[in-house]
Amino acid sequence: MMMVSELVLAAPAILLSLLLTLVLSHFLPLLLNPKAPRGSFGWPLVGETLRFLTPHASNTLGSFLEDHCSRYGRVFKSHLFCTPTIVSCDQELNHFILQNEERLFQCSYPRPIHGILGKSSMLVVLGEDHKRLRNLALALVTSTKLKPSYLGDIEKIALHIVGSWHGKDKGSRITFCEEARKFAFSVIVKQVLGLSPEEPVTAMILEDFLTFMKGLISFPLRIPGTPYAKAVQARERISRTVKGIIEERRKVGSCKRDDFLNVLLSTNELSDEEKVSFVLDSLLGGYETTSLLISMVVYYLGQSAQDLDLVKREHQGIRSSKGKEECLSSEDYKKMEYTQHVINEALRCGNIVKFVHRKALKDVRYKEYLIPSGWKVLPVFSAVHLNPSLHGNAQQFQPCRWEGGSQGTIKKFTPFGGGPRLCPGSELAKVEAAFFLHHLVLNFRWRIDGDDVPMAYPYVEFPRGLPIEIEPICSVS
Repeated sequence: MMMVSELVLAAPAILLSLLLTLVLSHFLPLLLNPKAPRGSFGWPLVGETLRFLTPHASNTLGSFLEDHCSRYGRVFKSHLFCTPTIVSCDQELNHFILQNEERLFQCSYPRPIHGILGKSSMLVVLGEDHKRLRNLALALVTSTKLKPSYLGDIEKIALHIVGSWHGKDKGSRITFCEEARKFAFSVIVKQVLGLSPEEPVTAMILEDFLTFMKGLISFPLRIPGTPYAKAVQARERISRTVKGIIEERRKVGSCKRDDFLNVLLSTNELSDEEKVSFVLDSLLGGYETTSLLISMVVYYLGQSAQDLDLVKREHQGIRSSKGKEECLSSEDYKKMEYTQHVINEALRCGNIVKFVHRKALKDVRYKEYLIPSGWKVLPVFSAVHLNPSLHGNAQQFQPCRWEGGSQGTIKKFTPFGGGPRLCPGSELAKVEAAFFLHHLVLNFRWRIDGDDVPMAYPYVEFPRGLPIEIEPICSVS
């Protein structure tokens, strides 16, 4: 009884001690680093994270960044994701951070992201491990992007998706984001694992992958039944499925397929766990970014009859030079110049990747700023894309601004990141979007049904899935 009484009496002192430790650990970095950029830290522990993550239209900065940039400038300090942070909305500093990967800065995603992606994921590994995985990814992309079989697969799947709408009446409604995801997933599964959409294992992987995606962007609470916990389990199931496919491929007499997995199996540089993680990374990159890009293009073209007409004329010209059922080629892709302007402008306005996570490896002085060692650093790409001093009428969708190429400098335009961690599959996403758009504009008219805008959570999605009303123009080729 005496021990219980003593604990009860000591409880207030223990609680006070914990509170003081929490407050001091939160505000001590402010006292120790007086030369860091101006800013505020907010509440202990959570800091300003909740305000930073408040949803907003993806073609705007959101109230947090607008408020802090107006008060402190385009580079400021904050306390985000439970750590002191430097936020950069400055194009020069962003470029400096990305180009000094592993020298002054290092990839530093929150720990729960590691837990769900796996320790071998190219998105979270560091140093030589990342360099090795990225070189393999670049080699695969380079060998794939202009192969006739790859382009043929894209077109076949695009025709299948678009063709499935053709029997619908004028004014029929589809949820376009779902259709874009079907297309993107079918393409990436075919390229990575050699699986067609009709195979049962494809449907099984897709079901688990959708669960995985929901958990990846959820609150990281690993309690049974939560989206995060379900996502961890889904990743384990996908891993077992991929390992099963690998074992099947290794059997004597198994036919070799022309896909990523076949190349992975031919290399001894990666462990089986790394090969599984590589497959998952490829599915993730080829699915979410590509489907969102296509949805963004359809959203913005649906609001600009003039740009839609210019795109349609470009694709009519390409189609008129080909036989009725002749497939698109790499040369046709090179002719899609205005389509590329539209894709770039959709990426600039839509901001699929708003920011990335980095950490300072040492005290870094850049111009008048001090970035303290160990602090998180967030280069915010959307702030550069929407800066009116860099892009005139920055919040307006104007593909013509890309004519001449001056907009596309690596400092002003970073939709896929930059430096050693530039997304290796960025060109594949553009090819797939352009080919899908070719068959869409030649066969359908559309209009957006109601109000639906891309929202940053900070991941980007259309809250209603981008419902559109479609009207067939002619028979699908």
